[in-house]
Formats: sequence, C-alpha cells, structure tokens
Amino acid sequence: MMALQGSEEIEEQLAEPEEVGDEDVSISPAEEITLTVGPGGEEDTDPLLLPWDRFSAWLHCICVVGFDLELGQAVEVIYPHHSKLSEKEKTSICYLSFPDSNSGCLGDTQFCFRFRQASGRKSSLGCFLDQFDRDAPVCLKRDQGHYYGYVYFRQVRDKSLKRGYFQKSLVLISKLPYVTFFHSLLKLVAPEYFEKQEPCLEAACNDIDRWPTPHPGKILVLPIMGTVMKVRIPTCYDKPGTSQLVQSTQNDNLVSIVLPTVHEVDLFTCFHPVFFHIQMLWELVLLGEALVVMAPSPAESSDTVLALVSCISPLRYCSDFRPYFTIHDSEFKEYTTRTQAPPSVILGVTNPFFAKTLQHWPHIIRIGDMKQAGETVKQMKVKKLKNLKTLDSKPGVYSAYKPFLNKDEDIIKQLQKGVQQKRPSAAQNAILRRYFLELTQSFIIPLERYVASLMPLQKNISPWKSPPQLRPFLQEDFMKTLEKAGPQLTSPLKGDWMGLYRQFLRCPNFDGWFRNRRREMMKKLEALHLEAVCEEDLQVRVQQHTEVETVDLVLKLKDKLTQAEREQLPLRPGTLTKLQAHIDSVILSLPDDLQGILHKPSTP
Repeated sequence: MMALQGSEEIEEQLAEPEEVGDEDVSISPAEEITLTVGPGGEEDTDPLLLPWDRFSAWLHCICVVGFDLELGQAVEVIYPHHSKLSEKEKTSICYLSFPDSNSGCLGDTQFCFRFRQASGRKSSLGCFLDQFDRDAPVCLKRDQGHYYGYVYFRQVRDKSLKRGYFQKSLVLISKLPYVTFFHSLLKLVAPEYFEKQEPCLEAACNDIDRWPTPHPGKILVLPIMGTVMKVRIPTCYDKPGTSQLVQSTQNDNLVSIVLPTVHEVDLFTCFHPVFFHIQMLWELVLLGEALVVMAPSPAESSDTVLALVSCISPLRYCSDFRPYFTIHDSEFKEYTTRTQAPPSVILGVTNPFFAKTLQHWPHIIRIGDMKQAGETVKQMKVKKLKNLKTLDSKPGVYSAYKPFLNKDEDIIKQLQKGVQQKRPSAAQNAILRRYFLELTQSFIIPLERYVASLMPLQKNISPWKSPPQLRPFLQEDFMKTLEKAGPQLTSPLKGDWMGLYRQFLRCPNFDGWFRNRRREMMKKLEALHLEAVCEEDLQVRVQQHTEVETVDLVLKLKDKLTQAEREQLPLRPGTLTKLQAHIDSVILSLPDDLQGILHKPSTP
C-alpha cells in the first residue's frame, strides 16, 4: 500500500477529523537489530550474503574528487575498487562535486546532487535490493534511473599548493534518497578522511559492509569508525505525519547519534525567504511545472529543491529534479533549449549564467543568503519574470502563475507569529510539514476514494475465470464525485479545486500515482482470485475432468504460485501453503508416470 490512506481509513478520517497536536508522536514497535551477535546484527548468519552485498544495499560506491591544475576536477579514488562507473557518470560526478567558483565556499560545505544512471547496466543485486523497497514509502524507494551524490567539500587556503587552496570532495553515491542520514554519515567520515586519507576510507567501507541491510520499519544500529548511529527507516504502513521515535534501550550507552529522520529536510528554513508563497509553490510542484531555484550556494540550492519535492509528500514527485545543476551537466542542452517548452523538472542552480539561460522559464525562485530563521521576512509580491535580469536580482518568486486556490492566511499568520515569538525552527518546521501534509491529503483523498470504486466486487471474482478487469478511470465521472465528496470535506480552503484537479490529471505526478495505485489494485485482484481458488475443493473438480485438463490445471496453479511469490501478492497468511498442498494432492491423483513429470513431492 502507499503511504496514503486506503479507502477503509478514508471514511473514518472524514467522519472524525483528527485534531493532531505537535505532541502527536507514535512510538514504533519496530524490531530492533542489535549487535549482540556480531557487528552486523542477527543477519550476519545469512549465507546468501556475499562480501560487499551489505555495502551495496546502502551505497554504490564512495568517490574522492580532487582538483588538478592541468586536468581540472578528477576522480582520484573509487572505493570499493571493483565498483563500476561509466566515463559519462564519472564526468557528471566530477563537475557536480564542486561548487561553482562564484559560490565562494570556504571551509566545509555539504550538499547533494542527482544524475542519470548510464543505460544498459543491470545490477546482479536487483532482487536482493527489491525486498527493501517493498515496504518503503513511495518517496523513499530506490531511484531506478538516477544516482544521488552526497558531497562533503573542503576548501582551505594552502600556500604550498600552486593554486593556493586545498580543494577536495568526498562523495557518497547511492540509489537511496536518505539525505539527512548520508549527510550525518559524511560528517563522521569526511573529516577523518581528510586527515588520514585512504586507510580511513577502507575502514569506513568495511564497517558499512557489516551493517544490517536497510529494512524499512526496523531500528538499525550502525557502527562507523568508532561511533554508533541509530536510525529507523520509515515504512509505507506508518501513519503519515507521525514521528516514528527510535526508542532508547539499556544498550544505548554505545550509541552516539540517534537520527530522528533519515530523509526530511528542514522545510521552514528552506522556505523562509519565500514563505508568503508556500501555497503557490505547493501547487506548482503538485502540477509538475518547470521550476528553477537560483541560490548562492549548492547547499541552499539542493536543500530548497529537496524541500520543494517533499512538500507534496506522501504523494511522490514523478518528474525529474536536480538539487544542484551545472552548465557541464549532460542534460544542460536538453533542459535549457528555447525551441520547446521547458520540461517538467525542478532545477537548483548557483551559476549566474543561468539567470540569462533560463530567463524564459515560467517560474523562478530566487533565494538570497539564507537568513536566520529568527529574522523577520518582509511580505513580497510575486514578481513578473521580465524583472529578473541577473542572479543579483532581489530574492523572491518570479512567475505569472495565478494559483487555483485562495491564499491561506492562517498558516502565514501562524508562521509569522512563530518568528516574532522566536519559536524554535524545529517547531516551525513541524507546523509547515503538517500544513503541507493536510493540504496534500485533502487533495488526494477524493482521488483515492474514486479509484477504490473502480475495483470489481468480490462476489464477481470466480476461481475458474480470469480475474475481472478494473474499471477505467473516467475524468468526468471523477469530477462528478467532487460535488459531494470533494476536498471541501477536509479542507477549509476555497478556490477553483475543479480547475486544479483538471490540470493535475494531465501531469506526470497523476500518471505516476495512478500507475502505482493500479498496480496495487491488480495485485489485490490477483490475490483475491488466488484465495478463491484455495477455497475450492479441487478433488471434486479433478474427478469431473480428463487427465489432460488436470495436468493443465496443475501447470496453471504452479504458475499462480510462482507469480504470487515473485510479485509478493498481498495474500492472507497460509494461502501459499494451502495452494502448494492443493497442487500436491492433485498431482497424487494422477498416474505414476505423470506424477514423475510433474515432480511428485517427496513423501516423508
């Protein structure tokens, strides 16, 4: 299931709108993986895991990118040494691992980027890694076509070097969007690496290869270079908007760092410069509009892009997004061409060149140096795009977009009051995250309800016919349901909700959401069909049919069993055991020669 409410829960929520306070926190009864057996926990005994399999469950590789006066940026080290990267991928990593020279990032800087994976590469760990995705929320599943790069960049004066500066980046390459977790990991590993060089990198990789695998819902204890981190990866079954606290235990005297989240960025800090426009930004992201964030540094650009992508959570943002994008990017021409409309993508940029290159884009967010969250932000109107001449233009949102929904003054007042009262940034962040969650849920619940109605009735599922088809999604039928069961049931906001839905139904976010829901419902139909077959008395059916038909039945049931295991259908407990017993009993009713062909089960 998605991290959105299922149809059963929707009725409940509509009947009794929940009052959720800041203290609403559910403690996860998650199973804890401890280190009593060995450094990797109880899974150390798994005979199927080979060296580097655990490492690969978390990371693709670790790169060190340095600056060479003759070559420019270059990948100096890739660890583990057997890790494969194409030349194009290495080039992308080189250019994306350094801030633009105009950013002036002295000292240590952390940011993240995202780039396309080279086509044609298949991982031998595909099935092994898929099992972790099964229970993950949609926004935390492995990225199939892209890698994330998590960067720790150091630039310090060094007179002994020709250039006068030491410049180097340690970069973690992963398919996992755990931005907070990997940045915390880098804070531990990178300073040590810059001091002790490669032996330290080898030690860190060996530690990671002893970690338990990243199972959603389990509390994981992760030792790294003498420090111990404790985290919990969310599951799709968690109630959206609740914090899953990692419980303290008696063994915690070894734990140095407990992370409250593996992936969430601080929304309030990111949106603080433009928080009068948060509702409009939510609409732009929801509708997959082309957006560019112009920021003074990669840290601010990447955090803001990630905040934008997460503001429609638990809905997954299905278009491309680049937390940090440079003129050297392989998609630079594709994304900046003026011969066609800008693509559905969110770009984070820092190079002043983009102010000119992307001035034809419809929506531009210009962020100055991030103010302290305690400072007051003056209300700014949305500016016309023609006013944006350079990256030195004033901070603000430049767009001709007219929002569909009326502005929610309450959330602005609530956040402004927090700024005046010096409310902690974490509390402001919680208020804003809750606001976005409730807005997204109010929007998506009518879609969830309508899609649930496309499911055939259970009484129409016959064990001896193919499962019935889902009814098609008809836009006008859906629109008719909004009159009585639209977002007005859960949201006080007025405005052109119908126009917002019409636009949404044409964008990639709807397409991705509907494909996912359709896939889940097809699996549910297959599961109900299989359960119906298991309730039948197959011996009676066999007696009424010829041997050929019986053999055909066995083959079909075996296919069903394989499909159920491969696709992990949502079956009632015991269904697969029951199905195997049915297959065995039908085979036993056949002549010996056929039993041999159909792999007669071994008798005890």
